[in-house]
Amino acid sequence: MDGIALTGSCGKIRVLIVDDSAAVRKVMSDIIASAPDLEVMATASDPFVAAERMRQEIPDVLFLDIEMPRMDGLTFLRKIMAQRPIPVVICSSLTEEGSQAFMQALEAGAVDVITKPRVDTAQALEQSRMHICDVARAAAHARMGNRRRPAPPVRIEKKLTADAVIPPMRSRSSDIVTDNIVCIGASTGGTEALRVVLTALEKTCPGIVIVQHMPEGFTAAFARRLDSICAIAVKEAEAGDSVTPGQALIAPGNRHMTLERIGKHYRVTIKDGPHVSRHRPSVDVLFRSAAQTAGANALGVLMTGMGDDGAYGLLEMRTSGARTIAQDEASSVVFGMPKEAIELGGATKVVPLERIAGEIMESSWRRPVARIS
Repeated sequence: MDGIALTGSCGKIRVLIVDDSAAVRKVMSDIIASAPDLEVMATASDPFVAAERMRQEIPDVLFLDIEMPRMDGLTFLRKIMAQRPIPVVICSSLTEEGSQAFMQALEAGAVDVITKPRVDTAQALEQSRMHICDVARAAAHARMGNRRRPAPPVRIEKKLTADAVIPPMRSRSSDIVTDNIVCIGASTGGTEALRVVLTALEKTCPGIVIVQHMPEGFTAAFARRLDSICAIAVKEAEAGDSVTPGQALIAPGNRHMTLERIGKHYRVTIKDGPHVSRHRPSVDVLFRSAAQTAGANALGVLMTGMGDDGAYGLLEMRTSGARTIAQDEASSVVFGMPKEAIELGGATKVVPLERIAGEIMESSWRRPVARIS
């Protein structure tokens, strides 16, 4: 085995990195070691070496490559989930094959997926560092089966708000009645949660727009997979797409998505911009745009995920008159984003995952509710 197993420090999240590339192992190790609340437990060049190391000590989080000699990452992932489930994050490449493998990995029990770190520019490296460290923290808090893993408190780092993309609303929008629209935000654990919700919807459901934190290049494969198993249509959003009943639009990875009202109907805009709440796409950006353009004609739903992206946006939606829902703790893989929204007062209702689809179908006929002051 390459690398040295470090002595666990009190309160730190221990990470095992499994990748057949020595260069990737080195970059990943440097990134993890740069965070004061994370540490590299060990690195391994293939699953056999990793399995031997795990006989001595179980990591809090495992970063796993897909394509490796002797045993591929998917096979190793399935063995881990069958024998002793731990939070596994898949490291994949930006290829069509990689996106398909990513879908199989999520279905096999991986809690998240990241792309291999970019080191071509200082900005790319910093973005990779931020994302990889945040994913490690979220994975360490993930519910595995019926148990929620204890983990150290999350270290809050500096972040931008939705102001960086959309200016705050200076006056309330009009009370015009338009199409009903549903806005959903999710992060860690959200891919499975969205499958549960969207497969339970009927074609008569309102138009849906979704931000799921996911790398660029994977949202298209995710949308195609959902489209193949849902009664409603699901696609990766493109600039100018209309929001129509019976269809869900998923924000493309690495791009913000906002709403634009055209008469009584809506379409999406896709834009660049800085990371908001440490994410691009950001739930806060989508929710703010919904508060400003749809107001009481919208339903906001914030589901499983680490951090607070979407919490302030959900409050803005509620203030504008929208119905707002947060997923409950028991059914969340990571009860971070919904918890923050609940504590801020942004959720009018807290419901388990299996009831969210019913709430969405109700919104297809429910009239707007009164704004809160």
